[in-house]
Amino acid sequence: MTYLTKLASPLGSLTLASDGEALAGVWLEGQKYFAAGLEAEAEERPDLPVFHQTAAWLEAYFGKKPLPPLPPLAPQGSAFRQAVWKLLLEIPCGETTTYGALAEKLKAAGVPASPQAVGGAVGHNPISILVPCHRVVGTDGSLTGYAGGVEKKRFLLDLEGADLSRLHTPKKGTAL
Repeated sequence: MTYLTKLASPLGSLTLASDGEALAGVWLEGQKYFAAGLEAEAEERPDLPVFHQTAAWLEAYFGKKPLPPLPPLAPQGSAFRQAVWKLLLEIPCGETTTYGALAEKLKAAGVPASPQAVGGAVGHNPISILVPCHRVVGTDGSLTGYAGGVEKKRFLLDLEGADLSRLHTPKKGTAL
């Protein structure tokens, strides 16, 4: 069974999904791949402990306060996507990396990867903000590939104090 709730945030309404124990999704309103992979029948359950943990984490994050531990996470995806999402959790707050750098880390661990494949996995990350896909930028510093929109990616990076001076909005057709 899938359980849902909604939370307000500085980025607008967030939809949270859980299996009852762990967080399975956090989506921005209108996000690309919104609620992808969710069961058609989901029940509103705002009282779940994992939703309270997630709300506390997000409140601290948006309030620029020390972050509590992440709630239990259970994103659904292939082994490759899981490997990419695990790497996203290693990117420190306020820092960025590139799709190519993530591909190189995967290759060093024996996982065949290209920047484009990494970009696909990053774009399908079902747990926005907590699994920080917004910290991945193009090799040329372009703010590419955020399912919630480039302006929201810029907002999150600015909130974290990332150096945005070298980052820019991509031109059409810019490669990862």
